[in-house]
Amino acid sequence: MKTTKILWLANFFLAITLSITAFAAMYKTPVKKITVNNPGKGFAVVELFTSEGCSSCPPADELLARLEKESAGKELFVLAYHVDYFDRLDWKDTFGSPEYSKRQVQYGQWLRLPQIYTPQVIVNGSTEFIGSEEASIRKAISAQLNTRSNPEIKLQSHLSENSFKVHYQASGAVQGSNLLIAIIQKAARTQVARGENEGRTLSHVQIVRKLQYEKLTEAGNGAVTVTLPKGYNEKDWEVIGLIQNQSNGKVIAAAKATKFETIVDHNQH
Repeated sequence: MKTTKILWLANFFLAITLSITAFAAMYKTPVKKITVNNPGKGFAVVELFTSEGCSSCPPADELLARLEKESAGKELFVLAYHVDYFDRLDWKDTFGSPEYSKRQVQYGQWLRLPQIYTPQVIVNGSTEFIGSEEASIRKAISAQLNTRSNPEIKLQSHLSENSFKVHYQASGAVQGSNLLIAIIQKAARTQVARGENEGRTLSHVQIVRKLQYEKLTEAGNGAVTVTLPKGYNEKDWEVIGLIQNQSNGKVIAAAKATKFETIVDHNQH
């Protein structure tokens, strides 16, 4: 009994000593702050791979919607790719495409991942996260927004009857980069009748409805003709352009297309 009491007291004082040491160390060594250089000079591209047939995906879709709401005034671009490999589970995704599954597989190769999965988020083509890991994704976005980016791209689109022409001007792009034109439907809702999300009404934002790859010209400027997806209208859709290094997958520039303005020469008659 006496021995037990002595041991208990020894452990008690050891714990107190360790606590005091840790407390003192906390004040002795200040928390290292992250130094941000050139704030506001960077950009962040968040690409979500999701599916209406995946029960783990709705939280990631909701996070993407929050990020999109917060993107005003920031160089933050969010894109949602609906993959098709969940279609075999009794529900065909309304927006699913094998093209987007193929893009995700390509990211798996670029990032040397053992497997792909949904929901998966890729930030600037260089880091990946589970699509619902909000804290980690926000940290990656913040880091990219506060990292200066040298390459730039400007896009202007000119709408015609069943297609539009995207005029681009890129600077600082590395050799071996491609221009990606993403046609985005800003929002949609789907009532899921079968599969893992049976009975749920799912809300989606920034849905990639068409993705077109183009090689950049040596001069870094040109024009690309894109066929309009079904249901396209200027109010509810938008165009995002990415420049992506094809050797490692890094997205090195991004921009939204503005409406093309023709310059009128008033000296001409």
